[in-house]
Amino acid sequence: MDKRTSTALATALVATLTLGAAGCSGGKAADDRGGRNPATANNGAVVGGTPQKGGTLTVLSNQDFTHLDPARNWVMGDMDFGTRLLYRTLVTYKSEPGAKGGELAPDLAEDLGTPSNGAKTWTFKLKKGLKYEDGSAVTAQDIKYNVERSFSPDLPGGPDYAARYLAGAEGYQGPATGKHLDSVKTPDDHTIVFELRKPFAEFPYATVLPTFAPVPKARDKGPQYDNRPFSSGPYKIETYDRDKRLVLVRNTHWDPSTDQVRKAYPDRVVVTMGLKANQIDDRLINSSGADASAVPWGKLRPESTPKVLTKADVRARLLAESTNCTEMVQMHTGRAPFDDIKVRQAVQYALDREAIVTASGGPALNDVATALMPGSLFGDRQPDTLKIPVTGDVEKAKRLLKEAGKPNGLTTSITVSNGDKGVGEAVQQSLGRAGIKVTIETVDPSAFYDTIGDTKNRTDLVYTGWCPDYPSGSTFLPFVFDGRYIKEKGNSGNHSLFRDEATMKRMDEIAAMTEAQQAGKAWQELDGQILAKAPTAPVVIERMPLLLGTNIAGAFGHTSFGGQIDYATVGLKDPARSGS
Repeated sequence: MDKRTSTALATALVATLTLGAAGCSGGKAADDRGGRNPATANNGAVVGGTPQKGGTLTVLSNQDFTHLDPARNWVMGDMDFGTRLLYRTLVTYKSEPGAKGGELAPDLAEDLGTPSNGAKTWTFKLKKGLKYEDGSAVTAQDIKYNVERSFSPDLPGGPDYAARYLAGAEGYQGPATGKHLDSVKTPDDHTIVFELRKPFAEFPYATVLPTFAPVPKARDKGPQYDNRPFSSGPYKIETYDRDKRLVLVRNTHWDPSTDQVRKAYPDRVVVTMGLKANQIDDRLINSSGADASAVPWGKLRPESTPKVLTKADVRARLLAESTNCTEMVQMHTGRAPFDDIKVRQAVQYALDREAIVTASGGPALNDVATALMPGSLFGDRQPDTLKIPVTGDVEKAKRLLKEAGKPNGLTTSITVSNGDKGVGEAVQQSLGRAGIKVTIETVDPSAFYDTIGDTKNRTDLVYTGWCPDYPSGSTFLPFVFDGRYIKEKGNSGNHSLFRDEATMKRMDEIAAMTEAQQAGKAWQELDGQILAKAPTAPVVIERMPLLLGTNIAGAFGHTSFGGQIDYATVGLKDPARSGS
């Protein structure tokens, strides 16, 4: 490892990453602003003008949150909602459409952190005047405590950057037994210092994640904290009836002078859960009464797309930023028959990605995936190293199965979110052509990640994706394919359970590189090498189609939150029309 990593290097790398974020809304999406794709006319733009303060913003949802506890919150939409409304982190993303949404802004911290010791030590100073919903002060010790909570076995599923990078973190099990991390120091209430086991010039990006939000020890209730996170943001929880309704009201102790990102326009935010996805679409298309002041939690259903794209006035309310996420069929490489590379390659060749694109809403809302990492991490577009036809190569798939000793095919099962049942059927039909008989198991979206994260009891195949937490290959390939971080419960990212020594060795070598462009090129090369070993079959790069009510203002799809609406700045044109 080159030990000459320095503050200058860290600054240069952050600048490189910021420029790289332009790929999130560049390439095809940027060209679509010219009108060739009617779904993306609002990309990079704010819809509805500037909101007025007041009123009730309604969120229509078919599901509960996966997690709101900041130690467990690692799903794009949940992170957006939690970190923009309920709790603040050391650093956050700017509230800007397009490429600027990939730039960092200080949040609880005064700046983006100060590196030392060759970027192995990072120091953050907290702003003065930060308060919780009861008026008590936010302290550096509270942030340290939540970082430590993220190691607790009874709080699985959250970001594991702390486990990967903090010095002396191996085997740590959280603060419940009274043990604490020596590598997180709080010399006073307004200073927090992180000591890393290796240089990490990208560390400010990691501190955007909910792991780096404060949780006061006195308020911690273990797994029950999920039901009532204590607010350091502009809103607090008034009521939360799981799977039914969440009501947020203003946190009167939040000081906007300490917060350059959140605008907190609505007086209340009400999330109505348990609705049918098609019902949500129809309500937003009609946009009558309180629904005019509503936004959707989930994306527009494929069957609703024609109702939106064929009507100019409705289409004008559509956001469809790229999620910057690769959706994949991930295969359980740890057990038969998918411990055989030939079987896994057969899946890659049998899949009809064109049919899956259609099931996902069509080419206006999706692109065929030809690599693992999204195009933004390749400078623009994904390469196509396997060159498999988009409709598949059934005969090649059959030959691979025969070589694997499966001339009569095989029987397996796949888990999909219940909103992706049509996608599951497209997978089922395309694999069936090669003799791979697939049973579909659907799971409620709020329970989906906990279900597929149970590595002993899950199905052979799962349909899910991965989004980089920030524009670097280091936030994609290691999290999806490093076998050293697989967990029996709460497993995240590596749903193929891929353990490959050569791959892990190369990941360590790339992580040690101190030159950003060199590392970026190496991640790109490793992408093709992993794909050839077939732990997953990349299928689709999706957009996030979100239809707004007619009274919504200040809305855009945030590129760093997977195209989800940025809750930091959304509000209402006329608060009086919202019914409160």
